[in-house]
Amino acid sequence: MASSPAFLADSRRFLFFTGKGGVGKTSLACASAVALARVGKSVLLVSTDPASNVAQVFGQVVGHEITPITGVAGLAAIEIDPQAAAAAYREKIIGPVRGLLPDAEIAAITEQLSGSCTTEVASFNEFTDLLADDSLTGAYDHIVFDTAPTGHTIRLLQLPGAWTSFLDAGQGDASCLGPMAGLDKARRTYAAALARLADPALTRLVLVARAQHSALTEAARTAGELSRVGISRQHLVLNALLPDPGPTGDPLAVAIHQREAACLADLPTALNLLPRTLIHMRPAAILGVGALKDLLTETAPRACASPVLPPMPRSLPGMDTLVDELVAADHGLILCMGKGGVGKSTIAAAIAVALAECGKQVHLSTTDPAARLDDVLAGTADAHLEVSRIDPQAATTAYREKVLATKGAALDDAGRARLREDLLSPCTEEVAVFREFSHLVSQARRQFVVIDTAPTGHTLLLLDATGSYHRDIVRNLGATKGVATPLMRLQDPALTKVVLVTLPEATPVQEASDLQDDLARAGITPWGWVVNQSLAATSTTDPLLAARAGAEAPHLDRVRELAARLAVVPLLASPPTGVTGLHSVIPQPV
Repeated sequence: MASSPAFLADSRRFLFFTGKGGVGKTSLACASAVALARVGKSVLLVSTDPASNVAQVFGQVVGHEITPITGVAGLAAIEIDPQAAAAAYREKIIGPVRGLLPDAEIAAITEQLSGSCTTEVASFNEFTDLLADDSLTGAYDHIVFDTAPTGHTIRLLQLPGAWTSFLDAGQGDASCLGPMAGLDKARRTYAAALARLADPALTRLVLVARAQHSALTEAARTAGELSRVGISRQHLVLNALLPDPGPTGDPLAVAIHQREAACLADLPTALNLLPRTLIHMRPAAILGVGALKDLLTETAPRACASPVLPPMPRSLPGMDTLVDELVAADHGLILCMGKGGVGKSTIAAAIAVALAECGKQVHLSTTDPAARLDDVLAGTADAHLEVSRIDPQAATTAYREKVLATKGAALDDAGRARLREDLLSPCTEEVAVFREFSHLVSQARRQFVVIDTAPTGHTLLLLDATGSYHRDIVRNLGATKGVATPLMRLQDPALTKVVLVTLPEATPVQEASDLQDDLARAGITPWGWVVNQSLAATSTTDPLLAARAGAEAPHLDRVRELAARLAVVPLLASPPTGVTGLHSVIPQPV
C-alpha cells in the first residue's frame, strides 16, 4: 500500500472517521475500505451517519444487515440507522413501565430520551458488538467506521455505577442523563469496546475537516476531547482542498485557494501536532468504485475537470426576499439555528444590520462560545442596533455549581461523579443559558431581537416536561393566570420567526431537517431556511467550482420541499465582515 495515504499505512484493525457534518467522512471511509480490500484484506464498513449514503456511493442496497459489496472482493458493509436504534432503545426502557406510570411521566421520560445524546448512545449500543465481539467480526481484517462517538459519550460509557437506580431515585437533572438508563447491564461489553477504542495498537481515529476557520476550530476541540478519554492515535485529513487556480484564474477560485492556504499555515495547536493528509476537491460527487479508487490519489484533479459548465439550478431567491417580509413588522423574535460551521453568526448579523438600516430598533445577541459575532460585525455601529453576548461558559459553570450544591449534596462520591459527567453534556449548556435567553425573548414584544443560536426543540420540551423551569419562570415573573412563558412565545408564529441555516450538501441538509422535526415536537414551525455558501448562486467560471455548483441541485431541491421560505447566499470571495461584507450577504436595493 505504498501509494496509499498515511492514515492507511500500517493500518490498525479498527479505523474510525469522525468530523462535523458535510466534511466528507462517508466518502473517505468508503474509499479507505475499498483501498484495504484491493490489497487482499477482508473489510467490514460500518456507518452510523444519520445522513448515511453508503448505499448511494456503492450503487446498491446495503441497509441494516451485513451486505457484500458488488465488485469489491473482500468488502462488506452495514448501515446502522441511528433514529431506528434510538427508537428501539427508548422502547426497551419505556416499554416495561408503560401502563404502570401516569401518561405525563411517560411523556417526560420519552422526551428525556429524545435528545442527540440518546441517539449517539443508542447507535454505539448497536455497533458495540462489532467492536467487542470477535465471534461476529473475527473474519474481518479491518473494520472501518463512518462516524465515531464523541468524547462526551465515551466518558459517559466509561463511568461505573448503576445509572438506572440513580435516575429512579430522582437524582438526575434535566439534561442528557436519560441516555444512561439501563446501561449498567451492558457495562462489561462497553468496557471491552471502549478498551479497544483507546488501544493505539488496535485503533486509529481519522479526524476529517475542511480548511475553514470554523471547521478547524471544531476539529481541534474534538481532537482534544478524544485525547482526554485515551484515544490518542489520531490522524488529520483536510478534505476537498481547491487546487491552485493560478494568478489568472477565476477570482472566486483564487480567493478560496488563498483562504485555505492561510488556514493551513495557521492550524490550531491541537491539529498542528497530528500527522495529516491533504485531499483535493473533486469535480463531482464521489459515487462508484472507480471514483472511490481515485479519491485517495495524490494527483490534483483540476486537469480532469470538464471545461463544459453544467447548467445552473433555476432562479435562486436571495436574502433580500426574507428581509423585505420581516421589515413589514415593527418587532419580533428572529432565531437563527443550525449545526456548527454553517454560518449562523453571519446570517444573524446580516439580518440585524439590514433591519437596523431600515430604521428598526434591533437587539442582536449570540450564544456563540467563539464570539464569532464580534468578527462578523467588525466594529459596525448603528444607533438602531444593540449587540450583546450570552456567555455560555459562565452561565453553565454557575448552573453546574448550583446543581452540584443542591441535588449533588446528598450523593456519595460515585453519584457525584455521575452527576458531574452528566453536567458536561451539550444539553446542559442549552439549559443553563435559557434564563438569559428568556429575558431576550420578552424584549421581542417591543423591538426586533435577533439571536444567533437558540435552544433546540428537545431542550425546550425537556424543560417544559419536567415543569420545574416553566414554574420557576412563572414564579419569578410574578405571573398570574394567562401569563405567556418563553416557550409559549416561541410557539407564537406572529412573534417568533425561526430561520434554519444550512449548507447545500447532503449531511448539513439532513441535520437541518432533523432539527426541523425536533422543533415540531415542541410546537415550533421554522419560518424559513437559508442555504449558505452556495456555489450555484455564484457566477464562477472555474471548471472545478462550476462542476461542484451543479452538484448542489438535488440538495437545493430537497430544501425547497422542506422550507416554507427559502433564501440562498452565494459563497463569497471576501469574508462577509463589517457593513460592506454583510451587504454582500443581503443585496441592497438599487
